[in-house]
Amino acid sequence: MRIRIYNANILTMQPGQRMFCGEVHIQDDKIVYLGTEDGAPSLQWDRQINAGGNVVMPGFKDAHTHSAMTFLRSYADDLPLQEWLYDRVFPMEDKLTEEDVYWFTILAYMEYLTSGITACFDMYQKNDAIVKASMDTGFRTVLCGSINNFFGTVEEMEQQFLKYNACDPLVSYRFGFHAEYTTSREILERMAALGQKYHAPVYTHNSETAKEVAECVERYGMTPTKFLDKLGMFEYGVHMTDEDLQICKDKQVWVVTNPASNLKLASGIAPIQRMKDMGIGLAIGTDGPASNNCLDMFREMFLTTALQKVVLGDASALDALDVLEMATVGGAGAMGLQDCDVLAEGKQADMIILDMTQPNMQPMNNVAKNIVYSGSKQNVKMTMIAGRIMYEDGQFFLGVSPQEVYDQARRRMERMTAE
Repeated sequence: MRIRIYNANILTMQPGQRMFCGEVHIQDDKIVYLGTEDGAPSLQWDRQINAGGNVVMPGFKDAHTHSAMTFLRSYADDLPLQEWLYDRVFPMEDKLTEEDVYWFTILAYMEYLTSGITACFDMYQKNDAIVKASMDTGFRTVLCGSINNFFGTVEEMEQQFLKYNACDPLVSYRFGFHAEYTTSREILERMAALGQKYHAPVYTHNSETAKEVAECVERYGMTPTKFLDKLGMFEYGVHMTDEDLQICKDKQVWVVTNPASNLKLASGIAPIQRMKDMGIGLAIGTDGPASNNCLDMFREMFLTTALQKVVLGDASALDALDVLEMATVGGAGAMGLQDCDVLAEGKQADMIILDMTQPNMQPMNNVAKNIVYSGSKQNVKMTMIAGRIMYEDGQFFLGVSPQEVYDQARRRMERMTAE
């Protein structure tokens, strides 16, 4: 399949490269030309798209989510984290079947596509169902292990690591556990050893609430970050001490912030500007639709920068371009998707077209700031993954109708609430 996108304002997100007017050529799943119209080769096309001066850029990467938790959207709201998790979320999750996870995951994919998200870092359960949803629809998914004291084993995680990293180009797998407070020290030590065996990073929820940090200090005499560092694992969080931040910097830990979810659960505000100043790798996630409840990268980008400004009392904190980089290049780095980070020849054709003719994007005094400060889902005109158009002008191309997905989600939620 050969696609030409021309008359486009191209924002490659490559360091130091300014936006320019040109065209992008896609063959199968890769970008084969990126440049001006004058230098473009003349080929036979399966489709040519006149971008009409709109912006073509890399797709956003949702660097932390729980896709199938769409079934809990607006079901467990207005509760503190621990009560929300143990009293509302876990009991309902016990009722999930493989088919439930399959359909609820596809529902999340639809929402990602409308927000220009071309890949998600999905930490959930019943991974066979998630992989099937990814392969059936064509959505790019990085699976993140999520074992804890109640679910999964280290042996199963190792098997899944080997299985899913070899099953399909759209699917990859990373080691992970739910959190320090839900996982025994024995499991954590074995997880650390597993990561060291394969020279692979290990991911988790970390230091999300002050209560979580205090309880870890009571158990082990140190913060979760320091404790995990002692075990050989490193991750990210909201309530970070100076020592925690230094550990993140020294160990080259990627930090993923989920501002909307953290606000809604009253978990706190991560010190993102300080992390950036220290050179810590940064990315943005939505978290799951049970705690957000919206899978919307535009809202996350705005909150990421606005929260830093108000906390620091500095309107210049965390520039919009830095946030845009977090949502694209940073997310790809955190997820291990180096072939999907920027627009460049030889990279995967994971890209979006943003409609700049909408009133919220005019005038185009500064495109990056328009996208972060005034952009919204209404501006997503097209979302492409691996050279395949998945969403365009309000239409989905997933091999299944939206109505069937909605009906499946409704019927399955009705069954679970009745059980």
